[in-house]
Amino acid sequence: MPESEINSPPRGIALLLASLAALGPFSIDTYLPSFQDIGESLHATPIEVQQTLSAYLLPFAVMALWHGAISDAFGRRRVILITLALFGVALAGCLFATRIEHLWVLRALQGMSAGAGIVIGRAIVRDLFDGAAAQRLMSHITMMFALAPAIAPVIGGRLQFWFGWRSVFAFLVLMTLALWLACWRLLPETLPPERRQSLHPGYLARTYWKVLTSPAFLLACGGLAFNFAAFFVYVMSAPVFLMRHLGVSETGFLWLFGPAMAGLMSGAWLAGRLAGKLSLRETILRGYLVMGAAALGNVALNLWLPPSLPLSIVPIFVYTFGMSMAMPCITLLALDPYPKQRGLAASCQLFLQAGSNGLIAGILAPLLWGSTLTLAYGMGALLLVGATSSLLHHRLTGEKSQNQAMTRPPV
Repeated sequence: MPESEINSPPRGIALLLASLAALGPFSIDTYLPSFQDIGESLHATPIEVQQTLSAYLLPFAVMALWHGAISDAFGRRRVILITLALFGVALAGCLFATRIEHLWVLRALQGMSAGAGIVIGRAIVRDLFDGAAAQRLMSHITMMFALAPAIAPVIGGRLQFWFGWRSVFAFLVLMTLALWLACWRLLPETLPPERRQSLHPGYLARTYWKVLTSPAFLLACGGLAFNFAAFFVYVMSAPVFLMRHLGVSETGFLWLFGPAMAGLMSGAWLAGRLAGKLSLRETILRGYLVMGAAALGNVALNLWLPPSLPLSIVPIFVYTFGMSMAMPCITLLALDPYPKQRGLAASCQLFLQAGSNGLIAGILAPLLWGSTLTLAYGMGALLLVGATSSLLHHRLTGEKSQNQAMTRPPV
């Protein structure tokens, strides 16, 4: 369907795309409260259990490169249904794991299929809309997507408390089945055959090279990845941050995820309200001002006061508010230069972000979770890198626009 003929998104499309995007993060956060039980049950060390996250995130990043290109060739709906089915089968395998190595392999299989929802969902948004309408839909998806990480550890904590860690994966299997049925019934195909792209190796090699060597694209993705990393380091450190430093029980993960996701939802709501009133870059700037204030306040708080509730959580709420103001806008800026390869560009975008997440889970989070002050320093440093990337992107694309205007022939 041509973009010019679409006046409103298909009914429920925002909720469906948000659910697809949230499935991967939900499957991470739900089993965080079970880390200790998994280690005891499978005779694994805390670091070995932590590596189940890296085993998930690194294949997630690698396969993210391909989901979009495959959907550009075969359509969005078909790829979504196949990858959801594979994800559910791998989840079911976790129910029968008897060694930590089994979980590593099965989580890797989940990571290989989980990224399709995020990648293809972003491409569907750009299939449907341009400009302010795309920003509003992306903001609505972000707002609803934020609910999942807020409730995931609460559900996981309760299931862990009542039935043990295997019940968490049983719940995820049922949830994936329900989402597959919803997509089968409700998800439209937004990429008609005449707009599909080739999977010829030569074409793919040229296109991947074009996207992944574009300084503007890499800088926009750097802004997204490092902005999110400044918050994600807390997610990956949640068991230590909450249970060791703040004295929270295994059922109290809502202390972190509730305020954080409230910030994500409210920031995304504001970004949607600002669509059409402020430019993308003006909205991004306001988001960075909020994130900067949160990161500075977090360092000051941890320098002057001991860790405590709820003060230690307040900067995370403020940070996620600013992050979700900027995130939909930066995402659109990264995809806009590739109207004919939106799926592939979205794949490259997620690949870069997921790769950084995998490194944080496996390397950076264990280095920083020794104290709340080192976590605060980590947030500030990662935000600084993200802000620098976005600033360089703004300067580079601004110079290109100015040069194009200067070289355009007079009317």
